[in-house]
Amino acid sequence: MDVNSRFPARLPGPAISSVVGNSDEPLPSLSDLHDCEPKLEFDDTELLSPAPLEKDVMVGDFVLADDPELETEEAPNPLEDDFEDQLREQSENFQGNKNKCDFLGTDKQGRHIFGIYASRFPEKSQLEGFVRQVIKEIEPFVENDYILVYFHQGLKEDNKPSAQFLWNSYKELDRNFRKNLKTLYVVHPTWFIRVIWNFFSPFISDKFRKKLVYISSLDELRQALGLNKLKLPDTICDFDHKLNPSRGRASQPAAPNGRPTMQFGVTLKFIVMHSPCLNSIPPIVRKCVDSLSITGVIDTEGIFRRSGNHSEIMALKERVNRGEDVDLSNVNVHVIAGLLKSFLRDLAEPLLTFELYDDVTKFLDWPKEERSRNVTQLIREKLPEENYELFKYLVDFLVRVVDCADLNKMTSSNLAIVFGPNFLWSGRTNTSLEEIAPINAFVDFVLQNHKAIYLIDVNQRTVSVD
Repeated sequence: MDVNSRFPARLPGPAISSVVGNSDEPLPSLSDLHDCEPKLEFDDTELLSPAPLEKDVMVGDFVLADDPELETEEAPNPLEDDFEDQLREQSENFQGNKNKCDFLGTDKQGRHIFGIYASRFPEKSQLEGFVRQVIKEIEPFVENDYILVYFHQGLKEDNKPSAQFLWNSYKELDRNFRKNLKTLYVVHPTWFIRVIWNFFSPFISDKFRKKLVYISSLDELRQALGLNKLKLPDTICDFDHKLNPSRGRASQPAAPNGRPTMQFGVTLKFIVMHSPCLNSIPPIVRKCVDSLSITGVIDTEGIFRRSGNHSEIMALKERVNRGEDVDLSNVNVHVIAGLLKSFLRDLAEPLLTFELYDDVTKFLDWPKEERSRNVTQLIREKLPEENYELFKYLVDFLVRVVDCADLNKMTSSNLAIVFGPNFLWSGRTNTSLEEIAPINAFVDFVLQNHKAIYLIDVNQRTVSVD
C-alpha cells in the first residue's frame, strides 16, 4: 500500500509511537540529566520542513493542534553541529548479525527484555524487511508483559529511518505489541533525540510518556532492569566507557554475604545446606506453591503472566533473606507469583544448570521420536539431586496450573514462555532468541509429558533434614 495514501501529508509522525494501555505505575527518567522521556531518532528532513497542520486531529496517541505558529516557524537544524558523529564512529556490520534483536533476560518483575540496536539497522531500502523480522522474532513473547531497550549507539546517516516509516511500522503492530510493552528504555540518547522530543512533546499522549525512559549509562540500565550482569556488544560498552569514564567498565556484582538464612541470590545447594528443606525444596518456594495452589488462586486469570508490585516483592525477599517467617496468606496472588519467579531468576546458577544449557538448546534438533528419551535422560541423570527434586516439584505444580487453563488462560506453552528463561540461561553470553525457542519448547514438552518422564522416579531418595 502506498504510504502517502495511508497517512495525511500533514502528519509529522513521531519516531516511535505511544503504546496503548496504562503502565503499572509511572516510570520517571532515571537520569538526573534528563527531565523528559525520549523519542527514537528519525530522518531530520521532516523536522526541517514540517508540513502545515490544517486543523485539530487525533491520530492514535498523537494530538496535532491547529497552531498557526507551527506552520510558519522554521525548525532549527539539529544536525548543524554534527554531534551524531560520536555515534557513527563505532557501528557494527549489519550483515554479520543473524538476529535483529537480542533477548537480554528478565527484569525485576520477570518480564522478558529485548534489545534493539541502531548499529544493526540496514540501509533505508532494507528497513521494512528488518522491522518485519524484528516483529517475527519477538511475536511469540508479546502476549506477556515485556520490555524493549533501544541502544542508540551506532546509528548512521544511511540507515536513519524517517518519521513516516516509523509511524507506519507502529500502526501495523497488533494490540499485544502495544498493550503489553511496559517500558521502552532509550540508551545513550543524543542531543538530537532531545530536540526531536521537545519538538513533538506537545502532541504526544501522557500514556506514551509513562512508557519511555532515558538511560544515560549502562550502570543506570542495570539498575533499572535489576540485572547485575548485562552482556552487550563491545562497541556499546566501549562507547559507554567513553561517555562515563568515571564509572569504569561494567561493575561486578557484589558477592552475597553468605548469611545462612539467605534464600535469594545464592545457589540451591547453599539453601539446602543451611535451611530446613524437605526433599530439597526451599521453604519460600514451598510457601509460594502452597499459597498459589488454593482454589480461587490457582485459577486466577493471568497468573504468572501479570506482574506483581515490585516494591512488595523486594520487601518480601529482604525479609526472607533476614530469616524472617513471612506470612503470604494476605499477599496478592501476582506478588506471590512474582516472588516465585524472582527466586528462580536470582539463583546463582539456573535450576537446570549451566551444564545442561548446550543440550537443552538443541531440543528442537532432536528427532521427535527421541525427545522423550533424551529429556528423561537429561533430567534424571545430569541434574544434581537438589535440582532434580525442586524441578520435579515445580513441574508438578505447574501441571496443576495448566489443568485450570480454562479459567487462568495459562496453557503449558504460555507457562513455558514465562518459566523457560527462569529455569535456564547461559553462563557465557546473552541467551539469543534462537536459543530461547528450544528452551521454552523443552519446558513445554516436560509439562505435557511429565507423567511419562516421572513414571519411574529412579532418582527418588530420602533427604535428611537437620
